This record gives sequence, C-alpha cells and structure tokens, in this order.
Amino acid sequence: MDIQIYDHTKEESKENLELVQNVLNFAGDYLKLANNTEMSVTLMHNDEIHEINKTYRQVDRATDVISFAIEDDPDDDPIILDDELAAEIAPNIGDLMISVDKVKEQADFLGHSYQRELGFLCVHGFLHLNGYDHMKPEDQKVMFPLQKEILNAYGLKR
Repeated sequence: MDIQIYDHTKEESKENLELVQNVLNFAGDYLKLANNTEMSVTLMHNDEIHEINKTYRQVDRATDVISFAIEDDPDDDPIILDDELAAEIAPNIGDLMISVDKVKEQADFLGHSYQRELGFLCVHGFLHLNGYDHMKPEDQKVMFPLQKEILNAYGLKR
C-alpha cells in the first residue's frame, strides 16, 4: 500500500511511525487490497482532533481516531472511468486522524503498551475506511472479531 504518514506532533519515534506503516500494510494484505491502494494517516494532539471532530462530526470533544473514507457518502455521484483508465488510477480509501494523547491515555487505562493501542487504533480506523462499522450489534459481530484477528496475526495481542 501507499501510505502517507504525517506527524503533526513532531514527537513520534521512528519505531512508532514504522509500526503505523507496517500494521496498515499487514491489514491491507489481510483484506487483500490492491498493492497500489492509497491512504493517509495523520498523528496529532487532542486539541487538533477536537477541532476536526467538532467541525466534521459536530462532537465537541477530542476522540481517539477519526476515519474519513473516500466513498463515505452514498449520495455522491460515482466517478465513471473506462476500464483502461480505472486500471491506471490507484484506489484511495481515505484518511485516518489519530490522537497520540488518546493513544497514551487509553494504553495506560487498559494496561497495555502504547504500541498496542496505536496499532489497534490504526486497524480500527482502517476497517472503517474499508466499510466496516460497529453501530449495530450485527456489524460489531463482524468488525470486532476481524480487528482482533488482524492484530493477533500481526503480533499485537492484548
């Protein structure tokens, strides 16, 4: 996958940035996405994700991860391409925003490592970008076991 990672905090270690890259590549392979699939991840602090959450979701608080899937709005008109042009254009699944402050808070609260929580939020958001959800119990029964399966297979067990 082609993953662009932006560290707005300028504080993340090289190892954590590599973890983001590697766990998302692993998840992409797990879901059998095309190798040229594109996405971005932006790591930020609570104040920045709070503003994004307030502006785009009308929720006035910081959150841990926000997923902006490219094909989120079913009312949008689809882009029609001929087969040859469509084969040349890399699929872009969207953007993840992750609060590193929430990563730390939740890792401490849950008693596991920062890396495990960071990997969890990456996979959780990634699954949202790929159409998975957990708003209804029947959707939870699909998404939650899948994210656990991916994290365990990668080696980020609780």
